[in-house]
Order: sequence, then C-alpha cells, then structure tokens
Amino acid sequence: MTSTVSYENHLRTCCTHLSSSSSFETDAPVDNSGKGERFSPTDLLATSLAACMLTVMGIKCKSMNQDLDGLKIEVDKVMLADPRRVSGVNLTVQIPEHLVFADDKMKQILKTTATTCPVMKSIHPDIIVNIDWGKWS
Repeated sequence: MTSTVSYENHLRTCCTHLSSSSSFETDAPVDNSGKGERFSPTDLLATSLAACMLTVMGIKCKSMNQDLDGLKIEVDKVMLADPRRVSGVNLTVQIPEHLVFADDKMKQILKTTATTCPVMKSIHPDIIVNIDWGKWS
C-alpha cells in the first residue's frame, strides 16, 4: 500500500505516505464549495506532472554528472465545467542563469526525459499539456 487518504471535514482530506509518514491536506477549491486553503485534488494532478518531470530530469542529470539545481516549473491548471474535469495543464519552465549546458544535445535529452515521465504517460490524451521551455525552446 502506498498511502491512506482520510476525510477530515468541510471537504478536506488528509493524505499520508505510509513508508515515510509524511502527510498533507487537500481542500475542495472555492469554485466547488470548498475553502481553497490547500491544494485541491485536481491541483495535485497538474502539480504532480511538474514534480515528476523535474524528478526524472534530476535522475538523468545525476547519471550524467550535471547540475539541475534551481530549475523550476510554473503550473497552470485549466478546468472545464461540464463535465467538471481538468482539460489542460500549462507548464512554464524557469531556467536559472547559472544552468548552462555545453551543447543543445543535453537540453534535448532533458526535454525528452521530462516529456516521457511516468505521470505524462499516465495523463489522459484529452488533457492538453502545453510546455513553454523558455530559453531552451
């Protein structure tokens, strides 16, 4: 078993990772009767994509003795109303000035690694994912 999720009250859940005991709470968003004080479940879906991309990129960099520290991805989740669902995820990659690679090959390797991460491969094809690679475009 990976985790447990318990309903707390007022459309809030508590999610606990069993092997580490770390936990976080979720809220329903304000536009869906919630408080919006925490990540919503759909926020987590969009955010987990960026986290997975950065994780696999970090693994690839580590295997190539490269530094990836400071790379950031801004996440914008797009919702549809009927049926209520995530229709898109817009990602903007923020590349710090110190992160420079000797050639474009490394950038392409990292972009391919990111866009084939497990979460990306798990997202339904109806969800449109746009990635702005900034200065790596």
